Amino acid sequence: MISKLHLQQELSKAVNDLGFTEFTDIQNRTIPLIQEGKDVIAQSSTGSGKTAAFGLPIIEKIKHGQGLQTLILVPTRELCEQVNNEMHKFSKYKRLNILAVYGGVSINPQIERLRNVEIVVGTPGRILDHIRRNTIILNKVNILVLDEADKMFEMGFIDDVKKIISYIRKDRQTLLFSATISSQVHHIVKNYMKHPILIKVKSYVDEEKLMQNYYDVPSKDKFSLLVHLLKKEYKGLIIIFCGTRRIVDILARNLNHVGIKSGKLHGGLSQNKRKESIDMFHNNRFDILVASDVAARGLDIKNVSHIINYDIPKTSKEYIHRIGRTARAGDYGKVISLLSERDYDNFRSVLEDRFLIVKKLELPEFQKIPFLKQTRPSDERYSHYDSKRKFTKRNFRRYR
Repeated sequence: MISKLHLQQELSKAVNDLGFTEFTDIQNRTIPLIQEGKDVIAQSSTGSGKTAAFGLPIIEKIKHGQGLQTLILVPTRELCEQVNNEMHKFSKYKRLNILAVYGGVSINPQIERLRNVEIVVGTPGRILDHIRRNTIILNKVNILVLDEADKMFEMGFIDDVKKIISYIRKDRQTLLFSATISSQVHHIVKNYMKHPILIKVKSYVDEEKLMQNYYDVPSKDKFSLLVHLLKKEYKGLIIIFCGTRRIVDILARNLNHVGIKSGKLHGGLSQNKRKESIDMFHNNRFDILVASDVAARGLDIKNVSHIINYDIPKTSKEYIHRIGRTARAGDYGKVISLLSERDYDNFRSVLEDRFLIVKKLELPEFQKIPFLKQTRPSDERYSHYDSKRKFTKRNFRRYR
């Protein structure tokens, strides 16, 4: 229960306001260690409550008005915003300045606000930019958090992270949160952490409440089957994952064309457009979000009832990251994968994880619907659904 962890009164009040009734496993096991000043490696999946696990004890330690004391590094802009928002909620009754620092937006407001912050949540590239400009001073940072470390290193940020660490005092407390422990994560642990304690918790996705199925469908009929499922069978908040940005753009446009209101999310959109899509999905302005894997890690999208894999990911790890968006916190969820011929190799790789039980479903009868494929390279000028733009054969050709 909440009362079993000894938090400052201001923090207990904040988590009660947020409706916490009990702490998750990762929170119960890591918060006391972080309070004691230990270095911690926490292996936990998306949805386990890790932001509170490191955020609450960090906020207890921060002293207002004494400069930047905590740096939280994250791989993506979306996760940066999410962690920043959560940290603000936790510090509701404490006088703290917390700032999200990431690229894709103007750097000047960040420079101004960095003069008076105690906690920074940032992406490696923009943090390095500030270091080069001397607009961020890290010599007082005594807590470093590497959040979604495996994803950060998969994205090629390990050298940036090591460079950033070189500017931070060696007697700091280092906290590393990661869904998997890769060789690069091991390197950071070995070279940059002091006698860390490993905490490993089970997936927060309740497998007993998560149904995983697949359809084997000819490539030319995949879109038609998807439309049938969305119109006839599936209700609720749905995320459809695609393999590339271009397919995200094309699929979202096709869905809107047949009257299925859909938003989209991928790394090629501006930060404002990405935030707009997430906010609209959160607020039920549309029930379907077509996304690339940028949305599979870190984003806290609640009440997702269905995950649909329009394209099959290449590895079981990527598949698990995707399905972690549903069947969370006691809710039921369903995962549907649409296999065509080009997905077979990837699906075999996914099923190398023997813990994944995915059952085949018989194809229903469904109406065949033309799928219109964009001919010009996708870019942001043409990638957003706009009801005022005409969906014409001049811009698209039929995909068979």
